Amino acid sequence: MTTSYQPIEKSKRTAIVDILRGWALLGVVIGNYIDFIYIGLPVKTENNILSTVLQLINRHFFAAKSWTLLTLLFGYGFAILINNISSKGKNPVLFFSWRMILLFVLAFINSSFWLGDILKDYAFLGLVLLLFYKSSAKVLGLLCTVLIVLTPVITAYIAGIKMQYTEITTNAEYLKLYYSGNWLDFFNFNLLASYYEQIVRLGYAVSAHIVMFACMLFGFLLQKIDFFNRLNELKKTLKYTLFISLFCAVTFGIIFNVALSYKAAFLTYFFPVYWVILSTMVFIATGICLLYNSGKLKTVFSYFSACGKMTLTNYIVQNILAAFIFSGIGLKIGNTMPYWFYFTVAVIVYVIQLFISKWWLSKFNYGPIEWAWRAASYRQLFPFRKTNDEAIAEIKAV
Repeated sequence: MTTSYQPIEKSKRTAIVDILRGWALLGVVIGNYIDFIYIGLPVKTENNILSTVLQLINRHFFAAKSWTLLTLLFGYGFAILINNISSKGKNPVLFFSWRMILLFVLAFINSSFWLGDILKDYAFLGLVLLLFYKSSAKVLGLLCTVLIVLTPVITAYIAGIKMQYTEITTNAEYLKLYYSGNWLDFFNFNLLASYYEQIVRLGYAVSAHIVMFACMLFGFLLQKIDFFNRLNELKKTLKYTLFISLFCAVTFGIIFNVALSYKAAFLTYFFPVYWVILSTMVFIATGICLLYNSGKLKTVFSYFSACGKMTLTNYIVQNILAAFIFSGIGLKIGNTMPYWFYFTVAVIVYVIQLFISKWWLSKFNYGPIEWAWRAASYRQLFPFRKTNDEAIAEIKAV
């Protein structure tokens, strides 16, 4: 391995990208922890006004907006990595394929603890994305637009296909594995649920993956035009995007919810739920970019940035902690608690991770899983702990 075959230097990281990743992780942990309500036999729990308010907050600001944002940023990171490897005269296809194989390994480990793992999807779609790594910004924009325009039609068509699915998360026989307290049983349950709930269920396997791929293409496009490094230059564009995306999110949201309430016939062939999600995600991300660009909330953003630099570690740790809190290998409280409990636990875990990430990166160059993935990808070791001079320089920079 030559010394020129190096990853992106930390000093060249784009701060807003890490900030957006850090923010997205909040929505991911909220969504994942709330999903535990649906694992288990039906249990009647009393939801108060707090639960109702938190349900509305999650529904409108976090649900699916966070994983779509993270997916977009995955596409952005893919483009940066491909450019870096290509500029060193190396084969980007071989390198990235190996990196995605390693991500599949991490996905298997994560899926053993959490049936809603998204890493396997990133690894699979990352390999597909390699087919387009030489595409121009114009081609990427066209492909992304076509996929997003067709998404409501595809989603409605897939939803109309009647198929028999094996139920895992509400099946008493399988739930015995989940609550047995045996680690192998627990891993078996999650891997089976991952397969039946995501890999073979068409709504996720087709519709969600098309949306993910469109987001990846869009992220790739943003890197092609150097978007996140031109926020000052694009301030007016950001403001237009903020208002247009808000208008779209509100308009699509009202039409979609009214149509659902009245069971409108057109929903059987045109189901625009992802239009609501994507326009809201763009609105939130644009708002964060404008806030960051204004120089406000620097302290808050510094914590988001630290959390975002350790996205992989924080994501997997969130899922392992959830296993010990909710499942049979832990407290076994499963789906017995009201909605506000899951939301609150998720926020507490996230806030703790913000502080731990900030502290960790004051002493180490990478999150532990990021370091391991990077070392295995490049097949060489990188300095893990910061030198005293690096730590002091970073403190002064802050």
